[in-house]
Order: sequence, then structure tokens, then C-alpha cells
Amino acid sequence: YSVTRLANAFIGLTKYEYAIAAYEKGAELLRDKRIFAYNLGDLYRRKGESKPMIAAYLDAIEDNPDRVRQLKTIFQRYLTDADYRELQTQIYERIQAGAEDAVFPELLAWVFIQRKDYRNALRQVKALDRRFNENGNRIFNLGMVALEDKDYPAATAAFDYIVEEKGQGSTLYLEAKRQSLRAQRLSLVEGYDYTPEGLRTLEAKYLSFLDEFGYTRATAPMILELAELEALYLNNIDEAISLLAAMIEYPGVNPTVQAQGKLALADYYLMQGDIWEATLLYSQVDKAFKEGILGHEARFRNARLAYFNGDFQWAQAQFDVLKASTSKLIANDALDLSVFIMDNLGLDTTAVALQLYADAELLVFQNKFEAAFTKMDSILMLFPEHSLQDDIYYLKGQLYQKKRDYAKAAEFYQKVYDEFPEDIRADNAVFALAQLYEKQLGDLEKAKSLYEILFIDYSNSTFAVEARKRFRILRGDNI
Repeated sequence: YSVTRLANAFIGLTKYEYAIAAYEKGAELLRDKRIFAYNLGDLYRRKGESKPMIAAYLDAIEDNPDRVRQLKTIFQRYLTDADYRELQTQIYERIQAGAEDAVFPELLAWVFIQRKDYRNALRQVKALDRRFNENGNRIFNLGMVALEDKDYPAATAAFDYIVEEKGQGSTLYLEAKRQSLRAQRLSLVEGYDYTPEGLRTLEAKYLSFLDEFGYTRATAPMILELAELEALYLNNIDEAISLLAAMIEYPGVNPTVQAQGKLALADYYLMQGDIWEATLLYSQVDKAFKEGILGHEARFRNARLAYFNGDFQWAQAQFDVLKASTSKLIANDALDLSVFIMDNLGLDTTAVALQLYADAELLVFQNKFEAAFTKMDSILMLFPEHSLQDDIYYLKGQLYQKKRDYAKAAEFYQKVYDEFPEDIRADNAVFALAQLYEKQLGDLEKAKSLYEILFIDYSNSTFAVEARKRFRILRGDNI
């Protein structure tokens, strides 16, 4: 007690060196080198001395493993990237020195996760799983963290470990298989980085999964994913429709999954030009989930269908209501389309140009890219000075991106920003261009400068917050 009182007196005078000396002398006299370890860690933190701070805090954990949760919070608050590397090194040293407790291997896995090094985190949790003969739960949880953070190879490896090592007897077997497929699918399609062979291999894995577990209400979410793969990537809409038409009729199927199936099925009918089936299904979901997010999504898609069909005023009225949706995504899209219709309808009561543009958007939705390009070119020719010009350039950019012609996509996004910096598509184009440079074209400096333009020059944009976050990540800030 007298040691602590003396040290606190020095701390009150900000004489941290004397406080450290008091604790060290006290530990020596009490013949317990760890007794004041936590206090020493706190003092070194105040002095900004990372290496001894980390050593003292690790001593505190050795003294009392229950402190680990409290210290994780401190590490998250105060450690830089370099400090995390130092923490990793010191934990390694303690493990190699023969620390028996599981607390340090667990803490090492946690450090890897903080550094987003999921591959090494997985190596660590696998060792813990084997050492304590566990059920794979901590590996599954790590897989979900990696999946959320878009490290698809690490996520797949985690889920596959459970499938292969724990086998069919594991309660996690079915869900691990499902999440492995999900990670593989997202890895293929998210960055437009796929080949026909890769898609076919993935399709075969889904079919194998469904052969193993059956086409039932329990596997309905997988059927939903397979249908998306068939319709949007393998160009097999008939198969997608067949899968979903059966799935939504399964006895006892989860109502949310059923509604998601109906929305997707409606989209695929619309892709085939069957407007009535599409609107019927959208309306069913709207009615069943009136005030929920799914209901709002169904209402949005029905309004978009009316827009495709040329019923602009009814569509705009729906979008105006949906601007208040609790889903930020739906609200933003509704606002975007409402402003777009108002901007381009104006005094043009015949709305010929807008109808042609809506036709082009429907063709894009139906994956009829060449017909969409032709339609857009006809608008530019018939209405050379029309306010739709920036929208056409932006839509062309999106199409080229879907076709994986990234240089051409960048060219059109740049045209929107260069020629129409004040128009409503400018911020969309700058954000899309920044994402292209970051993820596909590999020019991180260019991406960073575009994100900066977005949150400074377009501070009211719905993309401004995300742009600032991406800018800070690319700058190397510890977020």
C-alpha cells in the first residue's frame, strides 16, 4: 500500500520516472516482479514508451489472465500499427519461452485479427482448436470475421477446415459448408473477377451441396444463391426461375427467405420481359412486409418497373414516399430516381428522351448490353443538348465496368466529372472512378485524390462519408 501511495504522489507531480522507480523497488522488496506490472504499463503508456509498456502489460496478463479483456480495450485505443507488430513479437517470445497458459496463443490470434492478417490468425486458432480438442467454434467465428472483412481465401480456408476436420457429425458442418460456398461466390463475383470455368466449378459445388442436403426449406438460402449465379452470371435465367418457383412453395419455408426468393424471381421474370408476373410478385412482398425493409424494397422495385414502363409520374410519387425509408440504401436510391425524373421530365410532357433512356436502363437490367449502347447512342444523336448526357456517360461507364473493360469505364466516368461537374451524376461518377482505381486499376494515389475530391467538393453527397473513410484507409490511418 505504501508503494502505491508513494508512486501516486509522484504521478500527481507528473514525475513518472520516480513513480516507475518506486514500483520497481517495491516489486523487488516484495519479491514479486509482476505485482505492479499493470501500473507500470500504465506509466509507460503515459510516457509514450511502447516497448516497455507492452512488456509490462504482458507481465500483468501473466500475473492475472482475467485482465486480458481490459488490456485488449487499452491496446485497441492506444496501439499504432508499429506497436501491434511489437506486441506480436513479444507474445511470440513468451510462447517460445514456454508459457503454458492458452492466454498468449489466444492473444496472438487476436493481434492478427486486429492487423487483418486472417491467414495467420487462422493458423493460430487451428492450433488452439487441436490443443484443446474443441468443436471448431472459434474457427467458424474467425471465418465469419474474415468473410465480413472480404478476406475470402481466409474465410474459405476456415470453413473448409471445419468441414474436413470435424466432419458430418459436427453441428457446424452444414453452416460451414454453406459459408464456404458463399465466400467462394463472393470472391468470384464481387470484383468482376471471374472466368466461365470458375463459375461452372462454383455451380457444381452448389449442386453437390444440394444433392447432399436436399432441396428443402433448410437449404432455401442456398437455392437463392444458386439462382442468382444461374441468372446473373451463367446467363441461364430459365434455370433460375425454375429453382425459385419451386423454392417459394416449400412447406414451412422461412417467410423472409421466401420473400427474398419472390423479389429475385420477379427480377428474373422482368429480365425475360414478363412484366405482369414481376409486378404481381413485387406486390405480394409489399403486402406481406408492408412496413419492413423487404416491403420497402418490393415497393421500390415496383416503382422502378413503372419507370421502365414509362409511367413516370406514378413512379416519382412512389420514390418520393420511399425517400423516408428506414433503409439508407433504398432511401438514397429513391431520392436519386425521384430527382432524376424531376430533372429530366421538366416541361417535356411527351418525355420521349426520358422514355428512351428508361428503355436503355431496362436493357441493361436484362443484360442486353449491345442493345443498350445502341439505344443510348440514339438519344445522343436525336437530343444532342439534352440534360440526359451526363446520365448516358455514367451508364456507359457502368456497362463497360460490367463488361470488365475498366479503362473504358474510367474514361466515361472521367467525362462525367470533366464535362458535368455540377450535374447530379458527378458525385456518382467520382465515387465509381475512385473505386475503379482502388480495386481494379491498382492506382491507389489516384483513388485517394478522387476520394478527397468527393468529401471536399461534394460534401453533401451520399458517398461523402464512405469516401472520407476510404481516403483515411489509403492514407494509412489506423481506423
